Amino acid sequence: MSLTNLLLLGRGSDLASERGVTCDGELPAPSDPNLVERAKLAREALGSKAMILGHHYQRDEVIAFADITGDSFKLAQAAAANSGAEYIFFCGVHFMAESADILTSANQKVILPDLAAGCSMADMATAQQVNDCWKVLTELGIAEQTIPVTYMNSSAAIKSFTGEHGGTICTSSNAKRAMSWAFEHGDKILFLPDQHLGRNTAVLSLGLKLEECVLWNPWKPRGGLTDSELKNAKVILWRGHCSVHGRFTLDNVHEIRNRVPGVKVLVHPECQHDVVAAADVVGSTESIIRTVSEAPAGSKWAIGTELNLVSRLAAAHPEQSIYFLDKTVCYCSTMNRIDLPHLVWAMEALVAGREVNLIKVDEKTAHFAKVALERMLALP
Repeated sequence: MSLTNLLLLGRGSDLASERGVTCDGELPAPSDPNLVERAKLAREALGSKAMILGHHYQRDEVIAFADITGDSFKLAQAAAANSGAEYIFFCGVHFMAESADILTSANQKVILPDLAAGCSMADMATAQQVNDCWKVLTELGIAEQTIPVTYMNSSAAIKSFTGEHGGTICTSSNAKRAMSWAFEHGDKILFLPDQHLGRNTAVLSLGLKLEECVLWNPWKPRGGLTDSELKNAKVILWRGHCSVHGRFTLDNVHEIRNRVPGVKVLVHPECQHDVVAAADVVGSTESIIRTVSEAPAGSKWAIGTELNLVSRLAAAHPEQSIYFLDKTVCYCSTMNRIDLPHLVWAMEALVAGREVNLIKVDEKTAHFAKVALERMLALP
């Protein structure tokens, strides 16, 4: 069956236009029996002019069409490295697509199949809130000694703030290196926006004391902190968290150890401090995948990260026993907004000559955000 015929299946006559694509906002039905075939035909029609990137937390139906899978920064790097791809379909969330736009060349365009795919953690730090915090630090005379370190899971505006104020970006795999670099250039760190990654890295990796880390609450006057607390702190943590990783508790760890003798607990450093401290192994998404892939047959793992990835690991390694750390189902709801109907819609639109859901970061914001990203790339 031709691509044009597939595009017109199951639609009203008003959609059977010469362009043969969905109207803005209309999607193929998830139950469309031709959906996979439509995806294959659209992907084939786009050829090398397009590249599909799939984050590890994506649904299997989307991962099946990804040219490259990885974490957010690996995918942004992959987009930048493939200058021949005019269009980048980023199957992830908004901040990831922004990073890809910042790192790719001017002739490349980034498409986010569903603009509603955001990140709750990234949304927990707005540019205005961060600027207000910096004003307080400036008033206290400690801003010049404070180096911003911003997690990759942040908006382009926050990355830009970081670059403009001498800071760097980090990922969950190089947070220790980034924070060590920051302490070489200042006396304090403002860590944005994930408090748990910042706290876990400062205490468990760098050896700081918990009391040397204070929590800035953007919804309270002056962050809910006293002047002396801010002056004495080594790390000022932003009150943000991952809605998925924040769900795992110490009770989950105790329960799985009691239920599955010999199990090892493997968690992401975005988890709460007591969970990370009680785990056997802590690592980034890529590290979690590598740890399981290199483990011997018969290994038992209780994994504390997004459920799509855990399910995929369990299917890929039947020789091991893999459990989800929390008994309840816990997908990343915003990441799951990217589904096959949205990807098909975006690809079919481009086949028909329409660019939809382009992500474009303004020039000034992109400039300083790229400065911060390049500082991370230059870390030893």
